[in-house]
Amino acid sequence: MPHHALEIMLTRPLTTDELHHAARAWPLAANHDTTRLMALTSAKTPDRAAHRLRRRLSTQLPIDVITSHYPDAHGKILLNVAFPPAIRTALKAAARSAGQTPERFVELALHRALAEHADQETERLDRELRRLLAHTTPAHLLSAVGHTLTRRPEGPTP
Repeated sequence: MPHHALEIMLTRPLTTDELHHAARAWPLAANHDTTRLMALTSAKTPDRAAHRLRRRLSTQLPIDVITSHYPDAHGKILLNVAFPPAIRTALKAAARSAGQTPERFVELALHRALAEHADQETERLDRELRRLLAHTTPAHLLSAVGHTLTRRPEGPTP
């Protein structure tokens, strides 16, 4: 049976005791602030692996989302979200009225939101570049960008 690498995003950081307790139920690797965990799960499909992992750990961990760590052959990442009953009912109704499955409805909504975010980010960067170019030449700006990108990051900037 194949193994699937899954990432668990948590609603809050774990305490040391919570992490140790959960790791006894399933081998886990945590990131530096224990808001994300990695797990290796055997199952026929990534969807079954995520379902198995959620079923086993949902009573021990504040799980927000489980995703496949690697894209599938089509470049897609599995997204496993447990919606509260009221949200699930509303999603089913909206999907039915759109003539789609709830999964497809959520997938398309996410694609639209990500595309809108990308467009907004492109517009924001364009505005910032135009503002910078009002005070310098393209050659100086390009040189500064190259210099900044080749320096070692010193940490997050405020």
